[in-house]
Amino acid sequence: MAFLLPILLAVLLSLLGGLYFLGAFRQRRPGEPPLDKGPIPWLGYSLEFRKNNVKFLERMRKKHGDIFTVQLGGKYCTFIMDPHSYGAVVKRARAELDFLENAKSIAERIFNYTIHEKDAEFLDIANKRHLMGDGLDYLSDAMMNNLQKLMLYRIGTGEGQKTWIEDRLFIYCYNTVFIGGYLSLFGNVPPETSGSTEKANEMERQQSEKLFSGFHIYDKIFSKQIFGILKPREMMTEKRLKKLFWSELSVQKLKTRNNVSGWVTDAHQMRAEIGMKEFMQDRYMFILLWASQSNTGPSSFWLLLYLLKHPEAMTAVKDEVDKIVRESGQEVRRGGPLINLTRDMMQKTPILDSVIEETLRLSAATFLTRAVLQDMTLKMADGQGYGLRKGDFLFLFPYTAFHIDPEIHPDPQSFKYDRFLNPDGSRKTAFYKGGKKLKASTMPWGAGISMCPGRFFATNELKQFVFLMLLYFDMELTNPDEEIPNFDIMRCGLGTMHPIGDMNFRYRPRF
Repeated sequence: MAFLLPILLAVLLSLLGGLYFLGAFRQRRPGEPPLDKGPIPWLGYSLEFRKNNVKFLERMRKKHGDIFTVQLGGKYCTFIMDPHSYGAVVKRARAELDFLENAKSIAERIFNYTIHEKDAEFLDIANKRHLMGDGLDYLSDAMMNNLQKLMLYRIGTGEGQKTWIEDRLFIYCYNTVFIGGYLSLFGNVPPETSGSTEKANEMERQQSEKLFSGFHIYDKIFSKQIFGILKPREMMTEKRLKKLFWSELSVQKLKTRNNVSGWVTDAHQMRAEIGMKEFMQDRYMFILLWASQSNTGPSSFWLLLYLLKHPEAMTAVKDEVDKIVRESGQEVRRGGPLINLTRDMMQKTPILDSVIEETLRLSAATFLTRAVLQDMTLKMADGQGYGLRKGDFLFLFPYTAFHIDPEIHPDPQSFKYDRFLNPDGSRKTAFYKGGKKLKASTMPWGAGISMCPGRFFATNELKQFVFLMLLYFDMELTNPDEEIPNFDIMRCGLGTMHPIGDMNFRYRPRF
């Protein structure tokens, strides 16, 4: 029987090691946030969190307060629910709280791109050159031209044509903004490719539609991919589509296109100079497309839908748009010159600015994630300090902490187009929680060093889209009484929410 003892000890040690790996022995230390490991070893609360993270976090806040640590899929994640304490997180040095760890994981696991040590530096250089100042103006001008080409092509050239065109609103908005953004960033098909400008434009439309079709399918399974729950057939689809994107966005194909943005060409050139292989650069190009276009299309849907559902908001924005264009000396007419929406014109839109901010308040739900790189103490706004452990993750969720908090935004589930306007028409910035003024009332673009660098271009895209839709078209929902679709809760935390269904609408030229 003695020979059984080593076997039993090995089994016992394996069992104890497995329990340790599953987190069974972790205990809350003095000064740490409340710890809730959940009902299932290792998984913890993963299933409930994935099902509806908003309801889960609200339940945890009622149970534990404004800071707590839970186990999710083998990871210990601390959530901060107090909006006044967000500044304490976003101001901490990257040596303590690093936002890049999660980005690296997604780049490698989802996009099959191996992060290079110079990626952050390269991205910062390109963003400053091309996503602000004169570089942003150039990019926005390209977007304006591409949007108008696309919109005017769809309504035809027949004189006096006022026929209603029917479409699905989500697909129309997403398709239009995606293709406009894609062409502005990755360039146009040159006329010499097919022999004439008309044939080049047709080739460009076909290629763009093919890319959008694949992007939209990929987008539908993206949340499942993040959670690692793709079915076998979806895995095959995901692999096929990534090969399509890597091919269509390849460095070699970019060399054949006109008007490729400096943001994209810089990304290629800087990586080529350090010897990065082309196949890895091709994968990075897909990351650029995803980062720039995965949220603006869905955001444009909610923006236009809220306007269509609220006539008073539609009238106010339309009057503002018409006034700005009229004062610029421009006129919309069939066969006339394209509208030139300048930076100065886009800065004269307080009503539209409020509508966009209200739309993003309702629809933008992104987790801000920080990896805890060393044991540390985090002081909350009330002065209480909490210990955080190296290897854990810290999460901020502005959607619940700011966007839908009824104390900050009364009647938070309702769309109010003037919520961010003062009575005199100026931008409202004073919002309060617990009697104390907040430094921010929404965070659709993130915060601190990880704030979305493309937010200015994305905002311009939304403004340009609304300007052109209101200038060029009369629009209405096919069934005005149809309720606004609910959010696809699986997308919550990953950016702009998607609707669980689409809505039919129709449009026709105003001129």
